[in-house]
Amino acid sequence: MPLLENQKRELRQRGHALKPIVIIGNAGLSESVIREIDRSLEHHELMKVRLGGADREAKKRLIISICESCHAELVQSIGRIALIYRKQTSPRPGERSKRGPGRARS
Repeated sequence: MPLLENQKRELRQRGHALKPIVIIGNAGLSESVIREIDRSLEHHELMKVRLGGADREAKKRLIISICESCHAELVQSIGRIALIYRKQTSPRPGERSKRGPGRARS
């Protein structure tokens, strides 16, 4: 399900301070890079990817390939930086509930 514009706005705000976690060089997209992006999305949900050495059309194809391979969605692309998002499927081990300790459900 595509993100709504207000959801994208919130994600852009969250992503503003992020540094690129994965940098794709002139060698392009490999299986190991896809695995690293997939692991990072599982852990962080939102991440920046720096795309190097690609013209505008190649960059678009690269972003589409990343999003399809990782079941993610492009939030924003500016210059050589792409902000991508994938909702976490389950909480990480040891992560506490968002409700906080001692709060009962209503």
